[in-house]
Amino acid sequence: MIRTIIVDDEPNAREDLEKKIRADHEFDVSGICANAFEAIRDINSQHPDVVFLDIQMPRISGIEMLSMLDKDNMPRIVFVTAHGEYAIEAFKKNAIDFLLKPVKNERLNITLARLKEDHQPQPAVTEAFSTGLEFVPCYQGTRYYLVNVKEIIHAFSSPTTGVHLVTGDSGQAFQTNLPLKVFDDNSQLKRCHRQHMVNLDYIKFIEKLDNGLGQIYTYGNHTIPVSRNFMGNFPSIV
Repeated sequence: MIRTIIVDDEPNAREDLEKKIRADHEFDVSGICANAFEAIRDINSQHPDVVFLDIQMPRISGIEMLSMLDKDNMPRIVFVTAHGEYAIEAFKKNAIDFLLKPVKNERLNITLARLKEDHQPQPAVTEAFSTGLEFVPCYQGTRYYLVNVKEIIHAFSSPTTGVHLVTGDSGQAFQTNLPLKVFDDNSQLKRCHRQHMVNLDYIKFIEKLDNGLGQIYTYGNHTIPVSRNFMGNFPSIV
């Protein structure tokens, strides 16, 4: 079975595409998402083979969402759009799968047939639309936020509660479904520990400890550990 997720902010479009894909029993539609917040959560938890991704969505577009996915675990992307002749030309040029709304059965069947032959990730997707991470989808309880990556002081992962972000001098905390690997690839945050990353702009000084370890002190009075393996990332500060 080809694990499939549909991402579209229009309920009728989601339902129509789901119905048409489910008609092919080789596809398992395991997730139906109304926005990029839901999509990132489901992609990271379900690890689908294929994502049918709407381009025009509020707050985070389909193109912007690509910078929030782990490039090493990228599913195959099929873009779905009702607009954008420029985007369509870019898809054709890079041989990237796309569907026009309203999705026709005949055209969808061509895409599904291609996916059955090869549903491995397409390097052309990240090459054509690769951008730096500007905003991070986060949440506090049931509320969702977009946090400017420049405002992040510290990002760290917990084996039980996932990835957390600390922002601004107030130290406001958020959670995110983005793995630290995405910050490694697409942001200016610097790895200081296997489970910790830091924004260089917020570092006040680094204290060297015993056994090659260190401790970062930020202007907001946060302390962040530095392991031996990553002390070399801060030669001009230590």
